[in-house]
Amino acid sequence: MRSATWWARRWRVLRVAEAIFRRLVIIGIGLIGSSIARGARAFGGIAETLVICDADPEALARAQVLGLGEVYEADPAVAVAGADCVIMCAPVGALAGLAAVIAPHLAAGAILSDVGSTKQSVVRDVAPLVPAGVTFVPAHPIAGTEFSGPDAGLADLFKGRWSLVTPLPETDEGAVQKIEALWRGLGAQTARMDPAHHDRVLAIVSHLPHLIAFTICGTADDLADETRQEVLQFAASGFRDFTRIAASDPVMWRDIFLNNKEALLEMFSRFSEDAQAMARAVRWGDTDYIENKIKDSRKIRKSLIDLNQA
Repeated sequence: MRSATWWARRWRVLRVAEAIFRRLVIIGIGLIGSSIARGARAFGGIAETLVICDADPEALARAQVLGLGEVYEADPAVAVAGADCVIMCAPVGALAGLAAVIAPHLAAGAILSDVGSTKQSVVRDVAPLVPAGVTFVPAHPIAGTEFSGPDAGLADLFKGRWSLVTPLPETDEGAVQKIEALWRGLGAQTARMDPAHHDRVLAIVSHLPHLIAFTICGTADDLADETRQEVLQFAASGFRDFTRIAASDPVMWRDIFLNNKEALLEMFSRFSEDAQAMARAVRWGDTDYIENKIKDSRKIRKSLIDLNQA
């Protein structure tokens, strides 16, 4: 009868043999970073050694308490040494500075990736800093909650969701396939997309809804004190849904808005025209227009349900 130690060693050998990466570094242990770490540990096959890096000592200490990795390091330049994959899980506005710090310390043959919600700005800011022998594979998992920090992570956050990979034409195919394998190993579906097209799509499905949610909550906050209290006390589900979105990380969304402003402003202009048309229909009692718009919206909702994205 074999001992527990023997089985532990055997599991270690199997884990090493099957892992996509030998040493995976996650820089930034917020919602997405901690979810990657939790998923990698829960599902296996992602990395032999998981390195957790965060400049915030409290976040790093909490990650260690939660057991999110094997190695914990505050200095990103030290953390990436010897890694064959590094995923930057920082706000898109911080990626240029982060890439500049770690670039001289990346090992030849390593893959550098990110999880940013804007891709043209990330390619613009990061790609020129990537040293020869290192492959940059931008990516964006379309999953999340309004919570943040190491405790917010969920092992199954990416299950059934999409992770969009946005390589450049010259990006090494083998590296792209490894990043896709990582996301599929975490339960996500993967698709490839041009960075510019990605930003236009995300402007309407993610960035504009957040901008509207922040604005509506700001409008409610500007009401007279008595009315504002009634808004909060008697809030219906529609308003509550907006407040959930509006609870998202302000730094992250500030950076997203500013780094995708062209596509966001285009979609906002279209939305404004449609909103004005609906307002005119309400003003003049155009029941057909109102009903048709509501019916069209119901079709969108049904399509999301049919695609298991609701």
